Amino acid sequence: MRLYVGIDLGSTTTKAIVMGEGGTLLGKGITNSRSNYDTACAIAKTEAFIDTRFSLYRQSLAGRELGDLPLARFLAELEGSFRLQQFLNQLDQLKTAALKEAEGKRYQAVQPALAEKLALLFGQIAAEAPQWFSVGGSRRSDFFRDLAGGAYMRLAESIADPDGVTYSLLVGIYDKCIIRVENALIDLTFESNIGSSLDRTFTGFPGLTGVQRDALSGAAKGATDEPLDVASSVGTGYGRARLPFPKEQIRSEILCHGLGAHYMYPKTTTVLDIGGQDTKAIQVDKDGIVTAFQMNDRCAAGCGRYLGYIADELNLGVQELGPLALKSERAVRINSTCTVFAGAELRERLNNGERREDILNGLHRAIILRAMSLLARSGGVSDEFTFTGGVANNGAAVKALRGLIQENYGERVINISPNSIYTGAIGACLFALRDAHV
Repeated sequence: MRLYVGIDLGSTTTKAIVMGEGGTLLGKGITNSRSNYDTACAIAKTEAFIDTRFSLYRQSLAGRELGDLPLARFLAELEGSFRLQQFLNQLDQLKTAALKEAEGKRYQAVQPALAEKLALLFGQIAAEAPQWFSVGGSRRSDFFRDLAGGAYMRLAESIADPDGVTYSLLVGIYDKCIIRVENALIDLTFESNIGSSLDRTFTGFPGLTGVQRDALSGAAKGATDEPLDVASSVGTGYGRARLPFPKEQIRSEILCHGLGAHYMYPKTTTVLDIGGQDTKAIQVDKDGIVTAFQMNDRCAAGCGRYLGYIADELNLGVQELGPLALKSERAVRINSTCTVFAGAELRERLNNGERREDILNGLHRAIILRAMSLLARSGGVSDEFTFTGGVANNGAAVKALRGLIQENYGERVINISPNSIYTGAIGACLFALRDAHV
């Protein structure tokens, strides 16, 4: 099978897209961007190919004898089981690294107790993990670092001993080991994990017949054995210069977001992308070709990194900011969206008795006001308008955007895809497809 790959190496997340002939989207992958961009690229591609194998698995099930099997639920549980297996593999690597670190001379005074607490801590995380990946379960993040780190810190606080194995000691070990585990290419592939994931999922469907089991297992083997040939790859994004592609296989973020937005919504004429490091206002023609654009300059004020900094100040996950802001009764006026001064202004507002929800409401409005200025300079907001980037999944930012567009431009069709964060990678993948057929 001939495939085409697009990589968007962003400042906060790296995304990968896999397409088949004709532009059929088969797989997508995402991971935290790291100082080691090469590793981030490799992991995002691995995740995209896992997703591609799952697409092939679903296709292979068509026409097989599955009787009254609730297929949608089975597939959801299978993918949850697969993600759980991936998490447990990485958690085991983190546990091994932490126990190895605990053997160092600097920990000699507390070594037996430290090893015992680490084993207890990782055991508790592993025991909690199945509920995070179950159908209908909730988890703080899809990224291993966020998910494992949040649980580790919470549990470490409860088992720490101020006179022995302290909280700061446990946190220090985690901080040293998580980078090693993140930058290790642990075997997370479809081929290595689908068998155990299927077996685990089968136990949740005790009424499966032999014919059904054979069909489900046979489809997995078919998806695993299908050769995947990458015909062409194109890269984009903040760190695109580090991508292992020839210069002619690199495209600008502007071009990729314009074409990606057009792919998702063919009538798009105006695109706003708020990413981790920059904001882009883009005008495109009927073919998705960029006709005008504006970008923020000098700093990442009002972008994803700013939201990440605010989340850290409040000890929250980034994805928790939007829902909190939506509970606001009024928007507090925010004077600056400068990341450097964000913490100081936030603390000042809280000390003055302002509600956290109202501060976050004002913050989201301030971010969108900056974006509106870029949109105006790029040529305004035409119908249809597409919002892309990670911030497009933030409900409070979307609410502020809808209100300000209505206020300044009247009624407009506003498109927001669940795949908005992949827009740049989708555009890169489309360029790869075009290049291969020139």
